Amino acid sequence: MSSLSFLVKKEFIQFRRNKFISRLVFAFPVLVMLIVPLVTNMEVRGVSVALIDHDQSSLSRRMLSHLEASKSLRVRMQSSDYQQAYRQLEDGKVDIIVSIPERCEQTLLLGQLPCISVDANAVNSTKSGMGSQYAIAALGKALSEVAAESGVSLSSGDISVRHFYNEALDYRFYMIPAFIIILVLLICCFIPALNLVVEKERGTIEQINVTPVSRFEFTLSKLIPYWLVGIVVLTEAILTAGLVYGLWPAGNAGTIYLAALLFALTMSGFAIAVANISDTMQQCIFVLFFFVMIFMLMSGMLTPLESMPQWAQWITVAFPPRWFVGIMRAVYLKGTTLAELAPNFLALLLLAIAFCSIAMLTYRKQR
Repeated sequence: MSSLSFLVKKEFIQFRRNKFISRLVFAFPVLVMLIVPLVTNMEVRGVSVALIDHDQSSLSRRMLSHLEASKSLRVRMQSSDYQQAYRQLEDGKVDIIVSIPERCEQTLLLGQLPCISVDANAVNSTKSGMGSQYAIAALGKALSEVAAESGVSLSSGDISVRHFYNEALDYRFYMIPAFIIILVLLICCFIPALNLVVEKERGTIEQINVTPVSRFEFTLSKLIPYWLVGIVVLTEAILTAGLVYGLWPAGNAGTIYLAALLFALTMSGFAIAVANISDTMQQCIFVLFFFVMIFMLMSGMLTPLESMPQWAQWITVAFPPRWFVGIMRAVYLKGTTLAELAPNFLALLLLAIAFCSIAMLTYRKQR
């Protein structure tokens, strides 16, 4: 432990001496959280629907047919139990609930528009808004067709829409947790890896190679400082998002910090493993950039996982950001508890063990 403490102290001294990196770590998160949420606007596709049919009529079957025919909608479940559908919505398995009331067809035949409701999960505000409009369009088409076939002229009425977890449908609220993840990912991935490669290029790592420092101590000394840096970055991002945009975590902030610790450990271990097998800074940057881009595009940060092919969704199981994204959005917008997110934490823990083990095994003591 004495050797480890000296190695960690060395890492902090190196970090402090690099004025550019030390300033970047503190300024970069604030600038990103101030600017990027204001200019980011991305469209998402793929909406899962739960249909609650209390009418069981030819009209409700026509509505189901139109919902299934839509290219943007996927009917995941049909039931008469709203609570069951709501649990699916709460778990993120469906995005909107379409509720058809009793005597819906009779109301239509009397010339009135039935009170059909659409409840949406607005954690992803864009997907919620688009999904609601797609569903309303499909339902409206079915109502118009049946009314025309029955010779009925519709009077006033409305389809009510409720948005859970993000009532204002503010797209920034959906993306801010993703931006926080990207910040932690970049800081905890690139800085420790580049720090190690610089030591290789300068030859100073040879001094460590001739000491009795073990693989475990060496790897841990490279990880510990950037766990702390990752926590500082996370804190800056949360404070900026709260003070500037008014978005504070709906759940326990301790859950976020615990997940961030596991995520920082995982990504730092991955970065050290890449640095161990890289001989130059250019090589290390190229490999890290490739994987970071894949992680960002395929982890659900920017686009929903449901929009990907099934084979791609299975691949993302091995991507640490996928599990951290689920934790951040669930805690930030829904107030989900640690117990409910246990599968995500378990996945992060297993990936942290795997990547840190790889980092230790790839450290070559003698060159």
